[in-house]
Amino acid sequence: MGLLLPVSESLSVSVSAAGLLVSGYALGVVVGAPLLTYLMSRWRSKRVLLALMIIFTLGNAACALAPDYVSLMLARVITALAHGTYFGIGSVLATRLVPLDRRATAIAVMFTGLTLANILGVPFGTWLGHELGWRATFVAIAVVGALALGVIAALVPDVTEDVPDAGAAAAARVFLRPAVVLGMATTVLGYAGVFTVFTYIAPLLTRLTGVAEAALSPILLLFGLGLVAGNLLGGRFADKRLFETVTGTLLLLAMVLAVMRLALPNPGTAVLAVGLLGAAGFATVPPLQMWVLAKAEGAGQSLAASVNIAAFNLGNAFGAWLGGVVVDHGPGLRALPWVAAVLPLLAIALAFYAERTALDRRGLPRTCPPTGPVE
Repeated sequence: MGLLLPVSESLSVSVSAAGLLVSGYALGVVVGAPLLTYLMSRWRSKRVLLALMIIFTLGNAACALAPDYVSLMLARVITALAHGTYFGIGSVLATRLVPLDRRATAIAVMFTGLTLANILGVPFGTWLGHELGWRATFVAIAVVGALALGVIAALVPDVTEDVPDAGAAAAARVFLRPAVVLGMATTVLGYAGVFTVFTYIAPLLTRLTGVAEAALSPILLLFGLGLVAGNLLGGRFADKRLFETVTGTLLLLAMVLAVMRLALPNPGTAVLAVGLLGAAGFATVPPLQMWVLAKAEGAGQSLAASVNIAAFNLGNAFGAWLGGVVVDHGPGLRALPWVAAVLPLLAIALAFYAERTALDRRGLPRTCPPTGPVE
């Protein structure tokens, strides 16, 4: 997001067109999550993670070499194919390594890697892109991907699956459970609220708050710190009261977005709002992922986990698109936070609908389902 302005200038496209590179990546995740999870369904988890990291690394190298907007979009989509399955399989693996009452926390710890990437990678990538050109940022990501490949090979445990392989058809039947589908729809709406604003955080801060481009990196660092805090707190509370944490974090996100519009004119309050947006936005991730895992217990759990990661990214894509519509054809940048605040409120309504109507015959569990870690 911090590179939208230099990318748009370099490739001679509008800022909203550059924002669609975020949507393209997110839609690649939506396609790749079910596809690669299906194709790799008989692979052991560690082998899957290694293969996906290779795709991620090569895809970012292709982004660095892209000569035009279309080829950059294609490279972004190819890179994104690995994303949903990686975090889906990774979150399931994480829950198998810990006791019952620590599973949401385990997901949060795994996603701490993503939050640390935002603390270190987003500000550094933004700075590097402004200093050496946006292509240098993608080169750096490819190098980090290669290093991560070695770390996974050396340190990630190669556990035995605790759910027998019942075949692709049996796994796909998880999507016949209305509670699973409603849980994923809640994920889409909730996370769309974050990215309706965050996709355009650079123009919001530079054009409305008056922040210099050079100050974007440290502000994004504060956003990353908020991600870590919100992520870990969301996981800890979800281990105790799952449904209440889902709805509570979504309500907090809506409140932060609503207040952000009032905070933007002042640099001090705007910076504080960016940090709070990071905390509130990522506090929703562990409970939403654990909520879907709880509903999808059984043969289709890995597939559901991967598709819910796709749901997060579908929310990203929808949010980026909606933000572009508001900027180009609606009330403009100033209205983005208020428009975004409506989305997590809709997600709360959907979550209560799923909970109260008990569409799944087994009901939606408020706590983690009774399965244990792999011995």
